[in-house]
Amino acid sequence: MTKILVVDDSAFMRKILTGILQKAGYNEVCEASDGDEAVDVFLQQKPDVTLLDIIMPHSGIEALSEILSKSAAAKVIMITAVGQEGIMKETMDIGAIDYIIKPFREEKVIAAVRRALS
Repeated sequence: MTKILVVDDSAFMRKILTGILQKAGYNEVCEASDGDEAVDVFLQQKPDVTLLDIIMPHSGIEALSEILSKSAAAKVIMITAVGQEGIMKETMDIGAIDYIIKPFREEKVIAAVRRALS
């Protein structure tokens, strides 16, 4: 069964993403609310894919770097708001495999997860 980690400091955004994933059949979803917790949950749960917000306490960029230092094969999809395209390039250079821009549409989220798993 595919396990997905959703990381966002907004409980509302985590709920939306978890709902989208579960509706698509990804029922094993774990959550974290900041970058530090993201690294801890990643190491404990070993998700197949991580959806990681960039702008939050304990930066998503720092969490991305730490996750990839612990597991070079980690599949991390970054999430950010419109207007953060420069930061997106930085995360892709670090090793993120894809990104989603808020506000996102359900089909974009699922397509990014499916690409990551293929």
